[in-house]
Amino acid sequence: MTIEEFVRDYYVERQDSQSLKWDLLEERFGNPDLLPLWVADMDFKVSPAITQVLADRVQHGVYGYSYATSTYYEALSQWLSRHYNFEIEKDWLRFSTGVVQAIYHLIHAFTAEDDAILIQTPVYYPFANAIRDSGRQLINVDLKNENGYFTIDFDRFEEAVIQHQVKMYLHCSPHNPVGRVWTEEESVRLLEICHKHKVLVISDEIHQDFTYGHHHIPTAVLEGGRYRDQTITLNSASKSFNIAGLTHCHIIISEASLRHQYDAFAKTIFQTEPNLMGMLATEAAFQAGQAWLDGVKEVIYHNYREVFTAFEQRAPEVIVSPLEGSYLVFIDLRQVLDPSEVKTFIQDRCGLAVDYGEWFGENYVGFIRLNLATKPDYIQQAVDQIISHLN
Repeated sequence: MTIEEFVRDYYVERQDSQSLKWDLLEERFGNPDLLPLWVADMDFKVSPAITQVLADRVQHGVYGYSYATSTYYEALSQWLSRHYNFEIEKDWLRFSTGVVQAIYHLIHAFTAEDDAILIQTPVYYPFANAIRDSGRQLINVDLKNENGYFTIDFDRFEEAVIQHQVKMYLHCSPHNPVGRVWTEEESVRLLEICHKHKVLVISDEIHQDFTYGHHHIPTAVLEGGRYRDQTITLNSASKSFNIAGLTHCHIIISEASLRHQYDAFAKTIFQTEPNLMGMLATEAAFQAGQAWLDGVKEVIYHNYREVFTAFEQRAPEVIVSPLEGSYLVFIDLRQVLDPSEVKTFIQDRCGLAVDYGEWFGENYVGFIRLNLATKPDYIQQAVDQIISHLN
């Protein structure tokens, strides 16, 4: 299927569909007429396999208490094994309504009030929110930025771990918003520091299926699983298959003592079964959604190339970070705009709703993040607006 065919078959207008991305622009940005390229969900209908399984259940007409079947575990296990050499056991798996909710629960399950939790900024802003909301110490360590290519500052990372006696590290892999897919060498060096200082790693791998010319390596499989006893993995089909509204994600805990500690905490917080529709959609996605996923990735990478090429040719001072993973591109406008004026420029002059760099870390005023998971016409419109108003 060509990019044009995929867009023709799956792009859908989302206004007036209770879409956070499209219908809350007035509340979030003060202007309902902006072109929304912010929050990370897609403007494409889901795989037909997902639509069919949900339609069948709607036709059945009963939505009572449910459970994960053996075919569900098989679909998940085969997906992780086939794509990432990640061999999991059924007993390792726990469920949550979403990765963000899982992070809140894990913070409370494994740390105490005022404990230090580290993040590497710029990073997905709910990480910082969860730490602050939970009464823990937020420790920020900036990634190194070399002309838009971000790498880990291992020395500063370890110094911060020692200085603040860090108990937990929230890892983003692939990294949102900078688009990095961490190499095996980078990941092992980072995990070794955490192992040395007994830091529990919570690895958010929700963008695992979006890589381009790079390969995502789950933290739990590094060095033959050497770091599993200090790693908890979070993933979901929600980003990969555009089913975030079905509120279903995986918490993978291979270490028995960590599972027991989590389960003891979970008993006191929630007593509910997993989301039936979320489970059905996830199973269908992993069983029969590969062709759809391949198609949407082609659209996303095409959109990225359009962004990169347009700025390279027409506004070369703008720095576009390389897209190795996710469907979000990080753009540095500081060479062409006063950082304090970026929000006014983007919203009032260009008519766009985006995520701003300072949401991901206080040192990133002047950056924006664009969501590429939409039709190419909108990406072209956004880039043309930015460049024409810069000129």
